[in-house]
Amino acid sequence: MGVLFLKKNRLLFLISLLLMVGLVLGACGTDEEDTTEGTEDTTDTTDTEEGTDTETEAADFKAGMVTDIGGVDDKSFNQSAWEGLVAFGEDNGLSKGSGIDYVQSANDADYLPNLNRLVQQDYNLVFGIGYLLAEAVSEVAGQNPDTNFAIVDSVVEGDNVASITFQEHQGSFLVGVAAALKTESNKVGFVGGVEGDLIKKFEAGFEAGVKSVDPSIEVVSQYADSFGAPDKGKAIAASMYNSGVDVIYHASGGTGNGVFAQAKDIKNADPDAYVWVIGVDRDQHEEGVIGDTNVTLTSMVKRVDIAVQSVSQQALDGEFPGGEVLAFGIAEDGVGVAQTNEEAYTAEINDAVEEWKQKILGGEVEVPATDDELAAYLESL
Repeated sequence: MGVLFLKKNRLLFLISLLLMVGLVLGACGTDEEDTTEGTEDTTDTTDTEEGTDTETEAADFKAGMVTDIGGVDDKSFNQSAWEGLVAFGEDNGLSKGSGIDYVQSANDADYLPNLNRLVQQDYNLVFGIGYLLAEAVSEVAGQNPDTNFAIVDSVVEGDNVASITFQEHQGSFLVGVAAALKTESNKVGFVGGVEGDLIKKFEAGFEAGVKSVDPSIEVVSQYADSFGAPDKGKAIAASMYNSGVDVIYHASGGTGNGVFAQAKDIKNADPDAYVWVIGVDRDQHEEGVIGDTNVTLTSMVKRVDIAVQSVSQQALDGEFPGGEVLAFGIAEDGVGVAQTNEEAYTAEINDAVEEWKQKILGGEVEVPATDDELAAYLESL
């Protein structure tokens, strides 16, 4: 019985030993497999996350703009800005309502709430289109230091604000040269939106260009006190054309649509009538179409679109020019002259404009930007 007991115990011991060895080996095998699988999973996750970050960087970015009262379809300033934002969106897979958007302002009181609306919707970059939004941009930018802002046509201080400016007087000088060479009545007109330092740059440059060609040409100027009143633009243009003006340059946003409307009405009534309009900000050739002819002589092209597109891309790339004042002039292709209407804007006019352009670039001509500078310039002629 003792021997049997020992045998049973030995058997149980062996069985227990075998079970222990099996468990140890099983545990080792499981650890190795788990470690391997864990490493593979970690590698896959890292690759996926890196790929996702790269692909969604642009998709996570939002840029919006607030228009002045001219509206996004003013055929001029605001529309050009929106076209720049659309071009930026196309380059980065963004579209209206999905990465880029605009908010229109019906009056000055809309500027603050419209800017705040885009901030509250987590836009990374918010544009104020036009100097009229400067005060509102300054206030909202100061309250939201983590959001980037850009103001067009004004300077606002702040590390999170980029100020986009143009040398409009240079481009206006060049279309002034074109107007002087095109007029037959020796009387041209200028229609401004709201009188102030900015639009004075257009007026001063234009008159300087006209007088540089022929000091005897009369320049008639009038302001509509609005950038969104085409009816006023039409009335002013009617008065000017009736007084003998045959070329009108407008710097009035949506108000300028009325200038085009009046010129086309005159042309409709009398196909032989000699009336011309010089557009502003973007090439307004299409606005002058009337049957088989066109009343748009040329346009002072102000590349708001390029500026908006450029600043938006810089912001997306992490290179936002906060605190900087950006200036776009002739040398930077920020302003120029449209040559679309080849029949009206002749080679002779183009050659003369190019000649004056080179004088400006070479420093031979310092284009005036204010009334005082204009007076001094005219005295030197």
